[in-house]
Amino acid sequence: MGFGETKIRNYEERRDRAQVEDLERRCEVGPAERMFLFTDTMGDAICRIRNSPMYKMLVAEVDNQLVGVIQGSIKVVTVRKPPKDLAKVGYVLGLRVSRLYRRRGIGLKLVRRLEEWFVDNQVDYAYMATEKDNEASVKLFVDKLSYVKFRTPAILVNPVRRRVHLPSSIEILKLKVEEAEILYRKFMASTEFFSQDIDRILRNKLSLGTWVAYPRGEKWEAIGPEGLVENSNWAMLSVWNSGELFKLRLGKAPLSCLVYTKGSRVVDRLLPCIKVPTIPDFFRPFGFYFMYGVHREGEGEISGKMVRTLCNYVHNMGRKTKDCKVIVTEVGGCDTLKDDIPHWKLLSCPEDLWCIKGLKKEERNSLHELTITPPSRALFVDPREV
Repeated sequence: MGFGETKIRNYEERRDRAQVEDLERRCEVGPAERMFLFTDTMGDAICRIRNSPMYKMLVAEVDNQLVGVIQGSIKVVTVRKPPKDLAKVGYVLGLRVSRLYRRRGIGLKLVRRLEEWFVDNQVDYAYMATEKDNEASVKLFVDKLSYVKFRTPAILVNPVRRRVHLPSSIEILKLKVEEAEILYRKFMASTEFFSQDIDRILRNKLSLGTWVAYPRGEKWEAIGPEGLVENSNWAMLSVWNSGELFKLRLGKAPLSCLVYTKGSRVVDRLLPCIKVPTIPDFFRPFGFYFMYGVHREGEGEISGKMVRTLCNYVHNMGRKTKDCKVIVTEVGGCDTLKDDIPHWKLLSCPEDLWCIKGLKKEERNSLHELTITPPSRALFVDPREV
């Protein structure tokens, strides 16, 4: 079967929206041997990048038929790269190619055209995230496009179920946006990939708020412009309502997951007193909360308890939101926070994969030093890029 020439152009909403939505519905996300998800953008094809400072979407056409899409965004982040700590980075996401047109170099052309846009906007590094065992994606970006494996963060997923009891020994307080920004700039500014426009993120309507936890009996003083905190033990996090942007639907899951899902519901219905943990129905479209900017100060059991309490508080929030079936967060692979964030291993991904590429001569020369540097414990994951 012969194919015409591939044409790459900018996305045009009126012309392309229906075809892009159809392509999204037909393209799975995730390693097929384990489980995969389908995305419902709810009529907004660029919902995943619309809240970014700069963004672009490209489409690929063959014989006037839309067969591929890609999205990209640009921002300034912390990279811990001498002699400067900040860099302009371009994020590659949403690469989809119709199954019939795969292995024809269309994905390669889409990425290269997006990289041209990055270069035109003085981007230092391009980066992308994929599943560690997604061989096709790794082969495209690492083998053909010269990206380098950079970090392996952990994606932690906790299903929303029964209300979780919160300990009376922990106090939880919602911060003002101004206070949250001060704390983030003071305590997370040096964190890898910390977004310099954190104020825009916190003020976005999808950001539901920022909460701190501290031992009950202590007083949380008003935060001044210097971000001084008198408390020695405290934790904080913010919540982003991703379900308002798009929905997910499970297309395939391991047999063990299917059996447990159905079996636990039967037991829960017939014998509720046993309180068997149940998995929500992921085979229908669902939304989720994303916890970002998770940070703690202090050590010992009380530190972990405050993180768990905050996460469970968000879980209880999710129960009140229609279609919110999971609470998700992403932390550095070496970050000990993951030990205190409630999650189910069956649903989580212990090693996601971030790959990076220098787009300027200076950045290409220093890329080796950047990638061999031991990963910092913390990693900031922008909720706009989930």
